[in-house]
Amino acid sequence: MQLSLETGDGTHRVRAYDPGRITVGDRVFTRSLILSPDRIIPDWPPERFEDLAAPAVEPLLALDPEIVLLGTGARQRFPHPQVLAAVHARGIGIEIMDTPAACRTFNILSAEGRRVVAALLMI
Repeated sequence: MQLSLETGDGTHRVRAYDPGRITVGDRVFTRSLILSPDRIIPDWPPERFEDLAAPAVEPLLALDPEIVLLGTGARQRFPHPQVLAAVHARGIGIEIMDTPAACRTFNILSAEGRRVVAALLMI
């Protein structure tokens, strides 16, 4: 799906997503990634939902977000409680949704100036 939000303020925005690809600005990603308004961490290790484990959230926490969006692929799936525990222990909010919803929500929260981080598994 093509998204057309462009703000010109230098922050990252998801421009499009399709099965197997997410476009951020002019860059196309074909593997899981972590996205914040000012950083992109490509090749986030969990490639599939089944690969998602507690150590995978450490790079998210290092970005000091106020909220984490976890895009779990083509459908919403809830990870093991251990994955969520590290986020909750730091007092950070986390929302679990399918990856398309996480992309759209990231753009909205980022445009509001929120310290949001999206962890996106491929659709």
